Order: sequence, then C-alpha cells, then structure tokens
Amino acid sequence: MVVGTLAASASPQAIIPARAAAEDVRVADFDWSDSVRNRRVPTRLYWPSAGMPTRPVPLIVFSHGLGQSRTGYSYLGRHWAANGYASLHVQHIGSDNSVWAGNPFEILDRVNDAAAEREAIARAADLSFALDRILDGSTSAFATFIDRKRIAAAGHSYGANTTLIVGGARVIRNGRPLDRRDARFKAGIVISAPPFYGERDLHAVLASVSMPTFHVTATEDVIELPGRRSPVQDRLDVYEAIGTSKKALAVFRGGSHSIFTDRPLTGGVTLNPQVKQATAEGAMAFLDLTFRGDATSLAAWGKTWRPILAFEPV
Repeated sequence: MVVGTLAASASPQAIIPARAAAEDVRVADFDWSDSVRNRRVPTRLYWPSAGMPTRPVPLIVFSHGLGQSRTGYSYLGRHWAANGYASLHVQHIGSDNSVWAGNPFEILDRVNDAAAEREAIARAADLSFALDRILDGSTSAFATFIDRKRIAAAGHSYGANTTLIVGGARVIRNGRPLDRRDARFKAGIVISAPPFYGERDLHAVLASVSMPTFHVTATEDVIELPGRRSPVQDRLDVYEAIGTSKKALAVFRGGSHSIFTDRPLTGGVTLNPQVKQATAEGAMAFLDLTFRGDATSLAAWGKTWRPILAFEPV
C-alpha cells in the first residue's frame, strides 16, 4: 500500500461548495454497562439504511473528544451511514460532557481527572467493550450484518489518542507495557490528535501502531484547555511518529480544533461545512484504499478538495 502526505498550494479563494448526501440513516441509542469494570458505556449507532443490508457492512467505532458525548460528531456518523458504513459513537463516562458541569472553580480538577492515564486506558477499553456488544449475535440485531474484516476506529482530539491506543500505542510503566491494542480494528481515522501528555519519547509510544491511519488537522488547530495547550505541530509530530508507512496526512488551510466537532460556525461559515464534508469523505476514501486496495477514491478526494488543503512543514 502506497500512502503519502496530501498537500496543496492552490489559492484558498477557490472555494468548494459543500455537498449534502441524501440520507437513508437509522439512528439507535444503547445504554450498555460493563459489569466487569462497573462502568456505563452509552453509544449511538448510525446504521446505513432503514432496514438490514443484503450483505455485511463495514463499521467505524468513534471516540469523542474531551467534554463531548455520543450525540456529537453527528455529521460524520450520518455521512458515513448514508454512504454504506455503520458508525458506532461511544460516550466515555468521566471524560464526557460531565466535565463542564458543576462548580466552575473546580473545572481544572475535572479536566485533570478526565485526562489522567487511567481514564485514557478506560476509554480504550470502552471501544473494545462497545465492539464486543455490537458484534454479539446473542444480544445485537446488527451483529450478523457487520463485516468483521472491515472495522475501523476513529476519534477526534482525546478520541484520536484513544484510536491510537486501540491501534497499538503503548507506554511503559514499572518496566511493563500498558497495552490496549485490539487487533479487530484494522484502520484508524485520527482527527486532531494531541500529544501523549507526559511522554517524552513520542516515537517509543507510537512505533508499535501498525494499522493504517488517516490523520486530519488544520493550520489553526490549536488545543486550548485549562492547564493545557497544544500547537498544530503536535498533530504533525504524532503523524511522523506512527510506526507504519501505511498512513496519510490531510492539513486544511485555516479552521480550528473545534471545526471538527458539530459546532457550525467555528472556522467561518464557509470553511466550516467544507472541512466537515472533506473530513467525512476523506476518511471513507482512505478506508477504500485500506479495505479494498482502491486508491482512486483517495486520489480523487485530494483533487476535489485541493483548494482548501495545505501542508504545514514538520
């Protein structure tokens, strides 16, 4: 598989109108609970039709960013489902929208708790547990209609880190690796990945990620959280540190960290829907390459969205 960096030098004035797909999407919420960990794992499933397909469909398991929930990133779930992919959005209790609730003077403590290593590991376990449940034929009506050879993890921000953890990222603690790799995930969609805070050697953390990964960021993709700041360069460093050559990088010109959420105005009323559309389409084009060996979709995607793509030198 030959996958390279996507770059462009076209004028940002060459604006592309966003295209809306005709939706035939079923949405279902599940309030699952992992009894082993005594942890709730709410999910929302976007299914690619009102009925069951005639053949198994690929699945994307999505992990939200800090302070979000299963209802967020709906533009991704709906687009993917409207185009033949099931999309299961997992809510991580402890780093979800509950972070913003409560005493505002304690928000730094809540953010620190949400970003702690134990929560990062718990989030990865959430993805594996949710995948277990949706593939369990004894309880899931969708299990027999999912193609188990075409399962991808995806996430934004903290969720991008979660995606990389189930893809093989690991750290060493007390001489032993903390490893939550789940080999059922065959590819990763990594949107706005922060650094692995507290880790000095990013290559050591990410060298063992062997699944193909599609990385997405923007030239104004700066993370600003209480007690934490991460520049765009961190996104590029994560891309470079991934251990496999089966990866691609898309850098949008302009935008912001939150442009990839459901917020409709961040980054501007014109660029915002374009970046969302391009991100949703780019992920599917990369999965076409990964799952079917078809590079034409990714090449066409790069040509279509060239006016809003840029490359930030590492």
